[in-house]
Amino acid sequence: MNDELTAVDIKKMKEELEYRTNTLRGKLIAEVQYARSFGDLSENFEYKAAKQEKNRNESRIRYLERMIASAKVIEVKERDGVAGLFSRVTFLADGDDEPTEVRIVTTLRQNPLEGLISKESPVGRALMGKKVGDRVTIHVSDDFSYDAVIQSIEPGEDDESLEIMKF
Repeated sequence: MNDELTAVDIKKMKEELEYRTNTLRGKLIAEVQYARSFGDLSENFEYKAAKQEKNRNESRIRYLERMIASAKVIEVKERDGVAGLFSRVTFLADGDDEPTEVRIVTTLRQNPLEGLISKESPVGRALMGKKVGDRVTIHVSDDFSYDAVIQSIEPGEDDESLEIMKF
């Protein structure tokens, strides 16, 4: 399955890939070599830590390369009054006293703690394509779902301000 990403997502991944390949890789290799010079590798914490950081960077490089190669580039299409990618949506879940505001983003830029909800998440899927006043059912799992009413929708754009996920 290809990940649906925007041109900005791809650009950000390519920038990170270039940095990790051309700048960070050399520094991490030098750190491993320096730590290796401390002697006995079986008790050399600095060597183990440097090697682990180098391996983490190599893993991220492989991840970025795979994501870029398999990505399906999508365009952000604004439709007036309809929740779409990068829209800010406020909804009130049944039984809640306070409304919830989320911004619908691509999977690569999700951060639920900051209200950035992936369009593939249960909330994102339920809100996409809906209008103010629509009642939606958010299916969290096979055993749990809840209803909510959309209170407001602000159109958004892919403005490069949102960082891509790190691991």
